[in-house]
Amino acid sequence: MTNDVVAVEIPGNRDDILKIMKRTGISGVPVLKSGEIVGIVTRKDLLKKPEETQLGLLMSHDPVTISPDANMRDAAELLIRHQIRRLPVVEGRRLVGILSVADLVNAISQMKIKKEIKEFGSSRVFALWEETPLNLVGRIMAISGLDAIPILDEEGTLTGIISERDLIRHSCIEDSVETSDFSNGTDDDEWTWESIRDLHTLSYSVSKVKLPPKAVKLAMVKSVINVTMNAEVSECALKMRRARVDQLPIVNSDKKLVSMLYDRDLIRVLCADG
Repeated sequence: MTNDVVAVEIPGNRDDILKIMKRTGISGVPVLKSGEIVGIVTRKDLLKKPEETQLGLLMSHDPVTISPDANMRDAAELLIRHQIRRLPVVEGRRLVGILSVADLVNAISQMKIKKEIKEFGSSRVFALWEETPLNLVGRIMAISGLDAIPILDEEGTLTGIISERDLIRHSCIEDSVETSDFSNGTDDDEWTWESIRDLHTLSYSVSKVKLPPKAVKLAMVKSVINVTMNAEVSECALKMRRARVDQLPIVNSDKKLVSMLYDRDLIRVLCADG
């Protein structure tokens, strides 16, 4: 686990979380109250709730946790079952560390597992065209639940990868003023009190996380590391660790995309018998 955990205290502000994620590249920040963990804010939370600024409403409450004495298989099973990327490590309710999918991948890279990755490749694979607007990519990623999506050119050639990390890096905070119209459309005399009341409008400020409409090819990672179906588990884990990526495209002999190996799929090897 990582001992030096970046965390925030409630009450707090969304903008502080966004700055932390941009600066460090981490995917989730634990939220504490009086030193005890009460929630966690992830990249997905920021992308799914772009207008929410209060940590108490933005965070996922009562996150799944694990004890320092648990083994790696227990950790992998929790991460897979709950489809999450990190486990706060706690003693009682006190946060003492955090264990991420990347930490388990690092461990796998040192285990010399020769099993081929063909059985761990994700069946949930689709790609996007490199001209797709970045704001639309963000919406697609939020709907699909995927952490990263491969990008193809008009000939179907793999040209890059876009991840939640890249979306957060290119996001900004946009402040605007919006208006609500409380008019009920009555035909009463315009000088009556009821008509004045019915035409009342309310202006209020809105602050939201926003992605620019530029093409995804301008934000994606272009130096894509890929593997073949017969690549070995620990070999792939080592590539992920060295490149600091969460996924590897799986290609055929013609270098065409056939599947994706996500780090969350790779840690299933820790749950396999034998």
